[in-house]
Amino acid sequence: MSDARRENRGRSFFRCLVLAAMAAAVLASRGEADHYPRQPGVDVLHYTFRIALRDDADEIEGTTTVEVRFLEAGISRFRLDLASSVKGKGMTVSTVTAQGAPASFEHKDDRLGITVEPASKAGERRSFTVAYRGVPSAGLRIGKNLHGERTFFSDNWPDQAHRWLPIVDHPSDKATSEFHVTAPSRYQVVSNGLLQEETDLGDGRRLTHWKQSVPIATWLNAMGVAQFSSHHAGPVRGIPLETWVFHQDRERAVPAHENVARRVLEFYIEHVGPFPYEKLGGVQAAGLGGGMELASAIFYGERNILGRGVDSLVAHEVAHQWFGDAVTESDWDHIWLSEGFATYFALLFLEHDQGRDAFVAGLKRSREIVLATEKRNPKLAVIHDNLTDTRLILNRLVYEKGGWFLHMLRGRVGTTKFWAGIREYYRRHRDGNVSTDDFRSVMEETSGQDLGPFFHQWLKRPGSPEIEGTWRYRPGDRRVEIELKQVQKVDPFRLTIQVAIIAEASESPRIEALDLTERAQRFEFSCEKAPGSIVLDPDCWVLMKATFGERPAAPAQSAPASSPAR
Repeated sequence: MSDARRENRGRSFFRCLVLAAMAAAVLASRGEADHYPRQPGVDVLHYTFRIALRDDADEIEGTTTVEVRFLEAGISRFRLDLASSVKGKGMTVSTVTAQGAPASFEHKDDRLGITVEPASKAGERRSFTVAYRGVPSAGLRIGKNLHGERTFFSDNWPDQAHRWLPIVDHPSDKATSEFHVTAPSRYQVVSNGLLQEETDLGDGRRLTHWKQSVPIATWLNAMGVAQFSSHHAGPVRGIPLETWVFHQDRERAVPAHENVARRVLEFYIEHVGPFPYEKLGGVQAAGLGGGMELASAIFYGERNILGRGVDSLVAHEVAHQWFGDAVTESDWDHIWLSEGFATYFALLFLEHDQGRDAFVAGLKRSREIVLATEKRNPKLAVIHDNLTDTRLILNRLVYEKGGWFLHMLRGRVGTTKFWAGIREYYRRHRDGNVSTDDFRSVMEETSGQDLGPFFHQWLKRPGSPEIEGTWRYRPGDRRVEIELKQVQKVDPFRLTIQVAIIAEASESPRIEALDLTERAQRFEFSCEKAPGSIVLDPDCWVLMKATFGERPAAPAQSAPASSPAR
């Protein structure tokens, strides 16, 4: 998900703290580790969604078949998430069948409980079919696009799919899926996976069938219905590239999307691994700002796909196909594994596509966002602490600080081992779910380093370092003296910061690494002549607020250094 979506998803940080404290209390009493709704003992394997849409009303009619595998014996009740009908919005269930026979059910409080008769056997597979209808309160946007034409677009993130689909609405329960959509024949339908069928029914309606053969998290299921113009741009390394835009915007939007999507797809396949899905589609979506990384059918804001910045937007959303979609966080506390990755990989594509200067400029802009966010919310960390309210999932740190963490990790382990770790992480966890510890484990194996303290410092600790420093040259003993202080209110960080000692513009700078562990430290280096300048963190590897400059020269004899001379 791109930046434009996140502000609308957040709430005040104070509320977040209160909820986190409540969650901790519940954890202590129950020993639980996840507060999001889920169905214990059941693994959904496949959804078949049959949806009928109309132009004369916003009511939808649905029939969903859910194929499940019971992980435990003795389960006598199977629960799906489905919005209850309240004040004319929500879903009303008419029938439920199990293996084709009528089944008892109870639908209340947004949960559909289905009686399992006889009780389950471990490893057993069964299918349940739910027939329902209603007006979605959320999850499916029905309204006009920027051209005044009626459209229908799914908007499931993060847990709104159950507002119009009977599902297990949790990121850890991945399943394959298919959509059979019946709509007035003037519409085209786009969804996940590959198009299976388009049939005109002879009564002014068309049936469109899409099938997704790779398991995905519930919220990644996509349905877009509009008067589209679709363009098939040919394969990229065997992956079909498609663009679906409103017919009025075809000339402008198709090349804007496809030109960058092709380059981005090439870069990520080369550096990360095979594309995880059956196609890459870009879809112009009404009522959306920024982008939404729906698997194989990315939704882009109807104006964003036409405007400036489309390159970085596409790079961000396509990166999600690997990180967030194929490799999905086990719960929303680890959302940075989606957003931080997409943020940094968009910058990595920028480095590849436009060069190092553009990359560093992007890092610096991102750093300013982090520091400003932490100033407003000094107790906020990247990883959530058992967050109970999904409306509080997103903040600027899971994007920019998560991205900066990956950049600093690259600096810590080296670029070669960083990419090796990224490829192994994707290979090992593709189509699965992960936690931050899973990522750390892979990077430790690849780099041969203990990265536990590094991960904890940057992902679980609030705040970032604030560095004040000076340097001076002592001609009497031909030494450079550097003093650095950590002036942030929280405890000192453990940092390695490079300095570039520049003699003359024509000479290559001398690079030295300074290890900071205390509030104030002094470092000395032999230096035959006075430097023209000294630059702190010349290659932009450390997330910090820093001021650094030369101070007046001192007498030749100075106090002993607190750190060993080099």
